[in-house]
Amino acid sequence: LTLVGMTRTYQDGLMSFAPDLARNIARGDANLMSLLDEADAYVARNGLDLPEEPAARRIEPDPECMTNPIRELHLAEAGIAAIIWATGFAADYSWLKVDAFDNKGRPRHQRGISTEPGIYFLGLPWQSRRGSSFIWGVWHDAKHVADRISTQRKYLAYHAAKKPEPVDA
Repeated sequence: LTLVGMTRTYQDGLMSFAPDLARNIARGDANLMSLLDEADAYVARNGLDLPEEPAARRIEPDPECMTNPIRELHLAEAGIAAIIWATGFAADYSWLKVDAFDNKGRPRHQRGISTEPGIYFLGLPWQSRRGSSFIWGVWHDAKHVADRISTQRKYLAYHAAKKPEPVDA
């Protein structure tokens, strides 16, 4: 898994990313700590006998994708044939010039499978269930999308390998 910054542009197979990944991750870490502080305060206020979970507050060292972020990526050269769009906190699809959105700018999809071939979405509110937009709940939709991509690739490979039989005149 490699994280990248917000997508800036896409043209002729080349995708470029903003240098905002580290800042976005830091904001996410700060939000997590704030949430844990609130949970601990609730436990203390209500006299609940719950064990502390020190591992929940451990922030791992920054991975390579944060210390040496990818700023540009040529999708075909990288072997990328599908994009699973996980926008996170605030959706911004302005760069995506495909007919995959309704008149309010929301993705048209069925459980993350877009109306546009090769475009997929994850993390949308109530995509298939309440937890769809949360990191702990997105896996249901991620599995569904990955399974559909796999099935489609197998189908296309099968039909590409199938040779038409000659027709006698």
